[in-house]
Amino acid sequence: MEQNQQNKSHIIPIVMMFALFFMIAFVTNLQSPMGVIVKSQFGASNFQAQLGTLANFIAYAFMGIPAGQMLQRLGYKKTALTAVMVGFVGVCIIYLSGAMESFAIYLTGAFVAGFSMCMLNVVVNPMLNTLGGEGKRGNQLLQFGGALNSMGGTIVPVLVGYLIGAKVEEASIDKANPALFIAMATFALVFVVLSLVAIPEPHIVKKVADKSKDPHSAMSFRHFVLGIIAIFVYVGVEVGIPGIENYFMTTQVEKGGLGIDATIAGSVVGTYWFLMFIGRFVGGALGAKFSSKAMLSFVASLGLVFVLLAILLPTDIQVNMPVFNKDISFGLAQVPVSVMLLTLCGLCTSVMWGGIFNLATAGLGKYTAAASGIFMVMVCGGGILSTLQSYVADILGYIQSYWVIILGLAYILYYALVGSKNVNKDIVVND
Repeated sequence: MEQNQQNKSHIIPIVMMFALFFMIAFVTNLQSPMGVIVKSQFGASNFQAQLGTLANFIAYAFMGIPAGQMLQRLGYKKTALTAVMVGFVGVCIIYLSGAMESFAIYLTGAFVAGFSMCMLNVVVNPMLNTLGGEGKRGNQLLQFGGALNSMGGTIVPVLVGYLIGAKVEEASIDKANPALFIAMATFALVFVVLSLVAIPEPHIVKKVADKSKDPHSAMSFRHFVLGIIAIFVYVGVEVGIPGIENYFMTTQVEKGGLGIDATIAGSVVGTYWFLMFIGRFVGGALGAKFSSKAMLSFVASLGLVFVLLAILLPTDIQVNMPVFNKDISFGLAQVPVSVMLLTLCGLCTSVMWGGIFNLATAGLGKYTAAASGIFMVMVCGGGILSTLQSYVADILGYIQSYWVIILGLAYILYYALVGSKNVNKDIVVND
């Protein structure tokens, strides 16, 4: 009876964390279609076009630990409200970059928005894991939250691809304004609602008389250290697969691309994020039955098969692939089989975040809040690895750049099978 009352009291905080999960993806995934725009508007290379994503994710390296400290000192609610305000400012700067036709201002906006996404991630992940009691239930809530995250990721490339239209060469930042307005309005709405909702504060640090220094930290746990490397690699894989795929499809044939209409390409990339939504929803349903280790091992292995086949199969083999359209319907798009295989990777990457976070923070106890901040620092891998992949694409071609993804998936498989074991159970985690 007491457990049921506790679950009911947690419903509103869980819903709010789910809403923030949606916002993280919506704003973060703006950078991929915006990369297509800046390639056209500013004549940027693949490497330069990926700098918006790099700016967005590199902010995590600067803000991860401070955000974790904010969470410990200010609590979940104040940290989240601050993050929402910063996100609103970041999107406004991106809007301003379109009005002023400035690539530098666009990068500044992406960087500021990255600070917000980092702070929101620091809040929502440990909060959902804690509200679920960690373990399988915590994994389940993280997977359901991830499903809404993927919904936000699905909407953005489809919407911006539609706004760009068929003439990619005429694309400009101001054409993406409707998407920016949606982001601003959602931030404003979330701020108002969140300010009125009571949020539990399980990890807030209160001043104590004992000033003795703790000899241990989250970094004392081997499985956590290997886990933050895994999340660095994972975010690079998650972002790199659809990001480079979008460039590959929209780049002209004579420049090594496929010359596909931006609207179709946006639908294909949106389908990748839609498959992540499906995968996370299914993962949430199965999260209470299967361990994070089992789920992560399976999807990493399957992802390796998909990407390897995409590299090896010739691009002249065409298939009619079901895609998620702007009017929330499905249609068919003729694409190379390699594009379809890369898109199917959305099913694999879908449950990786929740699985890695759950494995990496298992058994950390009082070190969980600080660990979340460190965890977020490593999310910068989404910018660093995807930019590295873009650089490889400029030199070796789009398809060959996916060897970077192969290496990343191989490490994630290693972490699931070997690196996730807690070998430091002798450390006291509860005072």
